[in-house]
Amino acid sequence: MSNSAPRPTLSRTAVVIWLVWVALLLGISLWMGQQSHHWLPVQASTAAPLVDDLFSLETAIGTFVFFGVVSVMVWVVLFNRAEKYDESDAFPIEGNTRLEVIWTAIPFVLVMAIAFWTIRASDKLGMLGPMEHIHLRNASEEVGGYPGDRLPAEQVEVIARQWSWEFRYPGSNVSSTELHLELDQPVILRLVSEDVLHSLFIPAFRIKQDVVPGRAIDLNLTPTRTGVYRLRDAQFSGTWHAANQADVVVESAEDHRQWLEQGARQPLQPGLSVAVDEFAIRQTKANPGWATVPPAPPPQVNVPGDPQQPHDA
Repeated sequence: MSNSAPRPTLSRTAVVIWLVWVALLLGISLWMGQQSHHWLPVQASTAAPLVDDLFSLETAIGTFVFFGVVSVMVWVVLFNRAEKYDESDAFPIEGNTRLEVIWTAIPFVLVMAIAFWTIRASDKLGMLGPMEHIHLRNASEEVGGYPGDRLPAEQVEVIARQWSWEFRYPGSNVSSTELHLELDQPVILRLVSEDVLHSLFIPAFRIKQDVVPGRAIDLNLTPTRTGVYRLRDAQFSGTWHAANQADVVVESAEDHRQWLEQGARQPLQPGLSVAVDEFAIRQTKANPGWATVPPAPPPQVNVPGDPQQPHDA
């Protein structure tokens, strides 16, 4: 006959307290998930709401886990600690199958929820197109004969360099150091790097894509809000990495058409390149500092852009 002690049962009061605690955690987690939308820049593309919803879900789950673990730790410290000067051994526990199933099942469900939502968002976005191996031209070759010169009009070639960006519109024969996009018009960006690894990052669009040397990568997006936004290089690429930025202008169809027409009438001229300007100043000093890779020459573009133009995000 077994002499094991009867298994303790939870009282009704304990069950009520546990349910109130879980409900409170859920309420706080849902509230934090909603608040997370206010921590991010404005939404300016079709990708932004999907990415923000995924971030909100992860914030809510993280909040639930964090406060759940902390509250259990506080409860243990306050109500399940040994009495003062009690140096006796604790009661031996061989295992608790129910508890082990619970702490295995809950993380599994949470991870699967995040994975399901991530796959769903990725399928809806469908942003990343095919990648092609390309032959990068060298500095002695003339402008032209580049993959972007053969793109249809609805595509824009994005060229990343140390440390400047260039945007070419093959259908209009226009190039610029600003990325101009038409409102609510799907566009394909063909990303190309002329030197090292870069990363195109537009926070307001919620897109970030590495630009890999030797590959042409297509990125699909649709801007949904007019304004001026900031494009940054999210991959460290050398001394003037922080200066490798550009403006992204989202405008109406009429404004975009006029911009392309005006740009096509302008001759090629040096575009914006903060790195080139700072490198030239540095070279005039008696002690130019540590050795660095010289910046690429400013891109020859029709529209050099306005460095004083304010941006929304």
